[in-house]
Amino acid sequence: MNLMIDESSRQVRQFVCPCCDTDADRTWATIHRDGTALAVYFASCYHHHGIHEVWIDAILGSWGQDRFDDHLTFGCRVGPVDDSPMPAATLVNGGEVAGDSPIFGRKLSREDGLRHPRLPEFWQVVDLILEQDDLVHRHLYGPAAPHGG
Repeated sequence: MNLMIDESSRQVRQFVCPCCDTDADRTWATIHRDGTALAVYFASCYHHHGIHEVWIDAILGSWGQDRFDDHLTFGCRVGPVDDSPMPAATLVNGGEVAGDSPIFGRKLSREDGLRHPRLPEFWQVVDLILEQDDLVHRHLYGPAAPHGG
């Protein structure tokens, strides 16, 4: 599967985290698989109490139509974990802080996500974001860290 972030769709905005009142950044873009839109993601980069973490919501489904009935939203947190020098990803409830827009389709709970047949596809999307989204990559690994790919 050939995944690619559509850089022409990428946007970034700054906001203030409502839980800790610190500046945060959010980036979003469309991801294509073999030239067809596969997903849209939102990655929020936080500095919660000095900890660099990213919360990612990815909406998998059909795009380019005004239909959202096949949209699924998965979510994960990427950041420090005990006993690891590198950040790790943990599945969380999808779209938990997102509004009620129909674009999110079915927001999967962690439990539903763990059982969903598209979970491996979601993790491929997350891997691409961590490797190729410059804002997310710098936030988690620092400015001098080499990119994957």
